[in-house]
Amino acid sequence: MTMSNQWQISRRSLLQSAAATIPLLATGASFAAEHSAETKPSGKQEPSPPDRKIKLGVVGNGGRGSWISGLFKQHGGYEIHAVADYFQPVADRCGDALGVDKSRRFSGLAGYKKVIESGVEALAVETPPFFISEIAAAGVEAGLHVYMAKPVAIDVPGCLRIGTAGKQATDKHRVFLVDYQIPTDPQNIAVYRAVGEGKAGKLAHVMTTGIDGGRSDPPKTASIESRLQNLIWDNDIALGGGMNISYDIHAIDAAIWLLGRRPVVAMGGSQICRPNPHGDSCDVASVVFEYADGLIHEHFSQHLPNHTQGELSCRVYSYNTRAFIDYWGNAIFQARGEKPLGGPVTDLYTAGAKRNIDTFYRAIVVGNFENATAPRAVDGTLTTILGREAAVRHGRLTMEELLKENKRIEPDLSGLKA
Repeated sequence: MTMSNQWQISRRSLLQSAAATIPLLATGASFAAEHSAETKPSGKQEPSPPDRKIKLGVVGNGGRGSWISGLFKQHGGYEIHAVADYFQPVADRCGDALGVDKSRRFSGLAGYKKVIESGVEALAVETPPFFISEIAAAGVEAGLHVYMAKPVAIDVPGCLRIGTAGKQATDKHRVFLVDYQIPTDPQNIAVYRAVGEGKAGKLAHVMTTGIDGGRSDPPKTASIESRLQNLIWDNDIALGGGMNISYDIHAIDAAIWLLGRRPVVAMGGSQICRPNPHGDSCDVASVVFEYADGLIHEHFSQHLPNHTQGELSCRVYSYNTRAFIDYWGNAIFQARGEKPLGGPVTDLYTAGAKRNIDTFYRAIVVGNFENATAPRAVDGTLTTILGREAAVRHGRLTMEELLKENKRIEPDLSGLKA
């Protein structure tokens, strides 16, 4: 079985996934009041969070890690039992804010192992992307539910490891969820459904865009310890995959979600434009993907502090329709001569994370182990890697060639605290 066939996501399963997401959209309301009588496909009654606290360990306690830990605590269905970060002061600050006992605050590269051994039921992984596949796989091996930041890997072996871990999680009746926010928004879901139900007809063209102001890229030090904080790792392919992986993945994931498949070939080019670069991530890139049926997908990437408005979007066109899925702005589906469907995408960074935290909780307590985000995360990350490699090589590269290469990319971890 080829990887493409192994991970192909059917339109039906994607629509079912979206439909299952829609009841989760009223974030901030009482879980018990909203869903006291709701029954999931498993037939199990959902308890309210206060009646079922999930012991959670959080690995990676920096900016997003500490922020999302607070959202887990606010949810009401989690007990933050243990934390770990490479830097002990960071773990301590997060532990202080969350009330985690000092004996369960860990540091170093192996801190995640101590979190796993601390008696947690679930693991939230908020580390630089290079480390995610190793930690997530270890969590599944230990029998834990796993919640992951994106992207889940920076190279092909990491993607394959996540794919295997996702299947193992399902086999072990464990939840394995990747925290993409775009597919949780109600307006994006409405556009997705319109396309999925065939209202667009045969698709003709796809465009995705990733634009932001880039990251600070200070000089390297004796070890990469200094690159493990303040998102500096976004500049380094071996740690973060590069900006067109760590940032643009949101837009690429939207395309994979909407299309239900990944491309078979990419052509592109890229350039580093920032003065005195120290990492190897490109600042601008242009990639053209092609799918098995000939569908063309253009992706534009720019990460420069030139005051261009930030964007993470996916646009899809057919003969007489257009569909926009967005992180900010408006989600729109419109057929020629008809009134547009959709509306503004609101507060997605926070609201999307809250929805995913709630989805993770519900999947655990009702026993829903479908884990549909795992194969899509693998396809989306492989697509961004294919685009990155084609752009860096300034040429054409097929997905089959990329998978056959199976190139492992590793940072130099010498000098770091174990």
